[in-house]
Parts: sequence; C-alpha cells; structure tokens
Amino acid sequence: MTTKLVARAEQELPGVLADLRRLVEHETPSSDKQALDAGLDDIERWLTERLGEPAARQRHDNGARGDVLDVTYPGTAEGTVLLLCHYDTVWPVGTLADWPFTVDGDRITAPGCLDMKLGLVHGVWALRLLRELDVPHPSVRFLLNGDEEIGSLASRPYIEQACTEATATLVLEPSREGKAKVRRKGLGLFDLTVHGVESHAGLDPTAGASAIHAIAELVPRITALAAPERGTTINVGRISGGTGRNVVAGRATCEIDIRIQDPAEMDRIDAGFRALSVADERIRVELTGSWNRPPMNPNALSEKLFEHAQAAAQEHGRVLEGTSVGGVSDANFVSALGKPVLDGLGAVGAGPHSRDEHVVPSESPGQIATLATLISRLRDF
Repeated sequence: MTTKLVARAEQELPGVLADLRRLVEHETPSSDKQALDAGLDDIERWLTERLGEPAARQRHDNGARGDVLDVTYPGTAEGTVLLLCHYDTVWPVGTLADWPFTVDGDRITAPGCLDMKLGLVHGVWALRLLRELDVPHPSVRFLLNGDEEIGSLASRPYIEQACTEATATLVLEPSREGKAKVRRKGLGLFDLTVHGVESHAGLDPTAGASAIHAIAELVPRITALAAPERGTTINVGRISGGTGRNVVAGRATCEIDIRIQDPAEMDRIDAGFRALSVADERIRVELTGSWNRPPMNPNALSEKLFEHAQAAAQEHGRVLEGTSVGGVSDANFVSALGKPVLDGLGAVGAGPHSRDEHVVPSESPGQIATLATLISRLRDF
C-alpha cells in the first residue's frame, strides 16, 4: 500500500496542480460574499467530480459571511475523520489580474495557494487515492468554512459540533517547513477607544481633554501587560484619532493584538484592561473586542494522534516533526474542547499573507501519501 500510494500521488501530481489552479482562479476573499458563494459553488462541483456524490451534505447559510459546506464520504472501517479546511483568503478580488497563477520550476505562486487551497486539494486527493487503491479507511467528513481569516465567528458552532462527532480532526492548514503544528497560541482582538473633549488648541487649550494624549498614556500600560516568559505578547498595531493639528482631539482609538499560550493569562489581561484609566476625569475609556481563539495546547489524545501521523510519515521514509507557532487556526477551537486534533498537514511552502506566498509542488505527493496513510490508520484510533 505504501509504495502504491506514493507512486499514484506522483502520477497524479499534474491533476493535483490543475485542481489547485482551478481553486485559486476562483478568488474568495473573506469579506466578499458574492465571490465566496461563487467559489464554494465551484468547490461543490469539483468535489463531486473527484469523489462522487457524498453520503451526507449540508450547506449552512452564514449570512454576510462565507457559507459552511459539510459533506461526508462513507468509509470501509469504523470511525469518522474530520478534515477541516477554509476556502477564504486574505486577497481581494482582482489580485489575480497582476499576480496570476505562476509556475517557476519547483515553485508555484498565486494568492491563496498556500493558505490554504492546496491543503484542501491534498485532502480530496488523499481520499480519492484511498478509495482507488481499496485501502481500508474510516468515513471522511469535510467541513469547509469561508470566514477563517476573519476569526471564524459565524462558522465556529459548526466546527465545534463536527469535531465532537469525529474520531479525530485533521486541519489542512499549511505546514511549517514540512512540520505539523502541534501547538498554537490563543488570540485576543481588542479595540481601545478614548473619548475626550474637543477645543481649539490655540484659543482655548485648557477647555479640551485630548484623547490622543490619553491614549499615548495608556499604550505603555497596555504593552506592559505582556509576559513573554509565559508566552504572552501584546502588539498595538494601529492608532488613529483627532481631526486636525490645531484641535484638541476628542476621540482616539488603538487596535490591540494579544497572543497567549496559557489560558489563565486571559483573566490576568482582562483584569489589567479593567484597571485602565487616566487622571483627567473628563476622559472616558471604552474597550471592545474579545478573545477570538483559545490557545491550542496538546492534550493526551492529540499527542496520540501526532504519534499516528509520525508513524504514517515513517511508512513513506519521511520524518514528521512537530512545531509550535504564534498564529491561530480553527484547530484552536477543537483543542479547547479536549478533542484530538493535528494541524499543519497541508501544503509545503512559505509566505502566507504576502506576495511571496508560494507552494513547493514536489512535496505534494509525499504530503498526500502521508495524509492518506494517517486517515487509514485512524480506523484503529
């Protein structure tokens, strides 16, 4: 089986890359509902072309966000493996016009190719090869969401429900230099708004209470809440406010990104935020936002799942290492429920969210074969 899987994945690489191009050329930015719907329509057609009609299918309307597609293909053994993928990207419609799908030796560059359309393609081909070669495997359930890049707020309930019904969840986000992602930080997204009092900076400066001066006072207090030794980092990424050079600013805002590894840090940070104030009583401080994703820390079941993945890679003469990353994904939700999950099983490449985004196609056969073998092994999980 091992030899056949690799050989067939190598033979089918042109088809794999053709599928990648098809998905890439349907631009699917998270904020464009019309484009997301058109892209998902084509993904549904493509799934049927590659795998036939699913045994179960639901498409959940997410309103202004991308719909969630939930399809299951029956296996030949016990259990269900959930393949979790997102089809939205960070790239707006029109990006392809000046950045088309480009093959340059062992490198393909295109918007969304790495994060994470090739991962979805790998998942489909892994199942296709298992079925073609009559390899025993559990049922495979694909859950595809269109709002991952903006927090998965609409799709989170579907993700959490599906993972509780699955034997294990495999997330086909890109690998980290071929390594699986076994640990991710949690993410908090907050906006601090300061309301001051406007006045003329020259004629009546003391009548005003500057929101900009206040936010400049608060930012060092916010960043002082960071605790890198605990894995907690804080970044104030954007500040805006005021209406003119000669106006005492009546309003200012800052956008805050917080990453944590220890769940207990959420309470500590929340308490720090509640304590924020400035000396001038005319200033009002308002905090909005939330903890978008809890941290992904390995549990016993996830560690066992990673061992299966390592064994699957070893069957193909490969060594699979695990790594910890500061970014977040939908795997965070699964891990927080104590369910077995492994992330970063998708494409090999680099440059997500940048114009250097690219994949390494020669790595795809090995990734597909390892994923297929892992799915098969999970019939005994």
